[in-house]
Amino acid sequence: MQLIPPNHLPPLDPDFRPAILANRHFTREAVSSGKNTPLIIGLERDNGSISRFETVVFSSDHPRSSENIEYVERLIKSLVWLRGGWRIYIGGPKEIGEAIRHIYSASGSRAFDFHFLGELIYDKQFEVISCSPQEVPAENESQFSLGRHLEGCRIGFDLGASDIKVSSVIDGNPIFSHEIVWEPVKQTDPAYHRREILNALKLAASKLPRVDAIGGSSAGIFINNRVKVASLFRGIPKDKFDQVRDLFLEMRSTFGVPLEVINDGEVTALAGSMSLEENGILGIALGSSEAGGFVNSQGNITDWLNELAFAPVDFNPQAPVEEWSGDKGIGASYFSQQCVFRLAPAAGIGIPSELNNAEKLKIVQEKLESGHAGARQIWESIGVYMGYTVANYADYYDLQHVLILGRVTSGSGGQIILDTANAILKSEFPEVADRVKIQLPDEKSRRVGQSIAAASLPVIA
Repeated sequence: MQLIPPNHLPPLDPDFRPAILANRHFTREAVSSGKNTPLIIGLERDNGSISRFETVVFSSDHPRSSENIEYVERLIKSLVWLRGGWRIYIGGPKEIGEAIRHIYSASGSRAFDFHFLGELIYDKQFEVISCSPQEVPAENESQFSLGRHLEGCRIGFDLGASDIKVSSVIDGNPIFSHEIVWEPVKQTDPAYHRREILNALKLAASKLPRVDAIGGSSAGIFINNRVKVASLFRGIPKDKFDQVRDLFLEMRSTFGVPLEVINDGEVTALAGSMSLEENGILGIALGSSEAGGFVNSQGNITDWLNELAFAPVDFNPQAPVEEWSGDKGIGASYFSQQCVFRLAPAAGIGIPSELNNAEKLKIVQEKLESGHAGARQIWESIGVYMGYTVANYADYYDLQHVLILGRVTSGSGGQIILDTANAILKSEFPEVADRVKIQLPDEKSRRVGQSIAAASLPVIA
């Protein structure tokens, strides 16, 4: 594929090549070539839910048809992590379907995605079906109501890779919020997670006259309050994972009240919807990784994954490789504290390696607040990433608002990201800027808004 340099380069990353520019250039070229063919992608999830995405590629006999595979592979990578799916239909030229089947196989370059999406998330054998466009199943999307229950005395918590945010809420009013530093990813003993989370909940409970319900969020996939996959538990050996699988069910029994825990991205979007009193919101949390969630125009969530951390952002062949998935140029490396640490050397900032991630981020943020020019360039670079990537997300979501929050947006950094991203949209993508507003919550909501929104998840019988 031809990679298009952006008009606005990140100050600390001149080799950045936005996914949106390459994808749009490819489809324009295919259409204008006069020798193109439609490609329809179907993504099947649980209970027969189907998403469809329609695009165009070069005809098989066109000299540039070899570019089709790279375009479609990166498109599939975005679709499977934004919308989800264990069975993928490739409705188009047979050679594209066969190539994608090989790439997304147990022995292919996307073996991580093959195992993660199939076995770990959907309990299915991940498969790719090559077919004609007419054979791709009809769209069948689902949506569900989420949270917004604020009556009574509630605890809300958000489990991040650097801290636990916990809040005590009475009839929708937060009376106590606190952050507790922890390092769950490095821990191999399930007792550590159980102890730290339980202590945080007990602290919040001590501020309430009683506890009526508990709601929580965390990076990962949760089904019926059971842990399927979660980055916080990456250090737990497989033979001990059963000890954390039912962790939240155990805590529900301990407190004897309704308890709900869901993906932190969904709570991010819910927090935005509740704060703005608007819908059509994509929430993006910039923390230890990139979390995302979507509240549609009806104020509901879908069964999409919204795992923005694994969706491509940068097509630069030398883009950073994300350690867990082994893929390069994906969101986790651009909208997180890991991005801050990655760009710090280029900004002339040294970070002591012995510090934990929360302490490392604090050092760089203090540099920013003190006027360090290099530190400012870190957040300006993230803002450039954000502007081009929001335009990319708008090709997949029906957006009206994008709310950015999380520890990386605390202090003046959040405003720098916001101002830079909005400038990119207005300059490069005016049609997106006309309908999508990128916004920040206030400082308090930025840091603890998710835990307060999480408190609204359970229904009190």
